[in-house]
Amino acid sequence: SAPASAPAAAEPKSPPVAFTADELLPDKVPYASPAVRLFARELGVDLSKVTGSERGGRISREDVQKFVKGVMSGTTPAARTGGGGGLDLLPWPKVDFAKFGETETQPLSRIKRLSGANLARNWAMIPHVTQHEDADITDLEALRVTLNKENEKARNGIKLTMLAFLMKASVAALQKFPEFNASLDATGENLVLKKYYHVGFAADTPNGLVVPVIRDCDKKGVNQIAREMGELAGKARDGKLGPSDMSGGCFSISSLGGIGGTAFTPIVNAPEVAILGVSRSAMKPVWDGKAFQPRLVLPMSLSYDHRVIDGASAARFAAYLSTLLGDMRRGLL
Repeated sequence: SAPASAPAAAEPKSPPVAFTADELLPDKVPYASPAVRLFARELGVDLSKVTGSERGGRISREDVQKFVKGVMSGTTPAARTGGGGGLDLLPWPKVDFAKFGETETQPLSRIKRLSGANLARNWAMIPHVTQHEDADITDLEALRVTLNKENEKARNGIKLTMLAFLMKASVAALQKFPEFNASLDATGENLVLKKYYHVGFAADTPNGLVVPVIRDCDKKGVNQIAREMGELAGKARDGKLGPSDMSGGCFSISSLGGIGGTAFTPIVNAPEVAILGVSRSAMKPVWDGKAFQPRLVLPMSLSYDHRVIDGASAARFAAYLSTLLGDMRRGLL
């Protein structure tokens, strides 16, 4: 008979992980508010390495942002090395997921790898705030349906979506509030105000999210914007967008209306300073002063760079945009 196989050698136990006191305890107790501590934790920043600029050495949110910017640019050394991404972060957890069940590994698409790096940088470097607002688009939706019937009769191949109207209304709002149509320069100390209006829109593709740009929206009508948007969306789906199709944007719009949701926080597309997110419109009862009326309401989420735009300006921008969508004729005034 065949000899019995030798018993498998016992797997050696991993030695216990040891931490030094310096790793467990910071050099000093940081002087910062709970909000700043939470902000630092979200970024993985050790506050004991941040120099406070406020009275008594108190650390502000801006101090944390300055520290992160310094590490990213290489002017501020990171305390830890390897695996932490240069932001004094803990190393990314290494887990053998196969120990817990069946797994499958799929490589990220090139688009997701590139956009992921940009999104991580933008989220870490830009102090985001999101302003939420509703717009009554009942009359605008009726106009859209009417214009589409006319386009169908004309057989011009143009199908108007609400996004085309959003682009046109956004341009009017950008013209009224020029700080939204701007970018910080490389020093972060000057604001570059743009005299052109190129608007990007997020396009969902099988390989990931891309943002094609419609140029000179202020000089185009909604039909032309819709035509160009359809052409760019087709190129995006086919993977044929060139760098020139996705550069030069001043402001971006991300529409999830075709999928659902009521609100979200879109990430600012640097070097832009604001982005508009829109969710699915829904019929809601709206008080007209005498009675509740059924109105089609569009939820909007405006994320902005708080270094450039303050809360009051964002509220005014969102309110003005809501007014325009309620009556596009106001954009002519």
